[in-house]
Amino acid sequence: MFIFSLSYAAPLDEVDALLPDHLAWLNAGREAGVLLAWGRKRPRSGGMIFATAASREEAEALAASDPFIKGGVATVEVIEFVASHAGAGLEALLK
Repeated sequence: MFIFSLSYAAPLDEVDALLPDHLAWLNAGREAGVLLAWGRKRPRSGGMIFATAASREEAEALAASDPFIKGGVATVEVIEFVASHAGAGLEALLK
């Protein structure tokens, strides 16, 4: 399990210009089964994405393919996370 912690590196109007591409990327990742959950940070300074990947290298490549990262409006920290417990409905996090 990996957590992608995104931090905006550009004004929100530049971030918002890439939002449709970012949302399409998120939805494609969900359909592929590699992006499990995501949302904005509060205050709106970036976002968090829960992802699965076979290796750290694969996770880093996936994170780098985000239009926000490719477009230079955000930076990403890839955090590897080994879930040892998950509440009801979150069992997929244990994989």
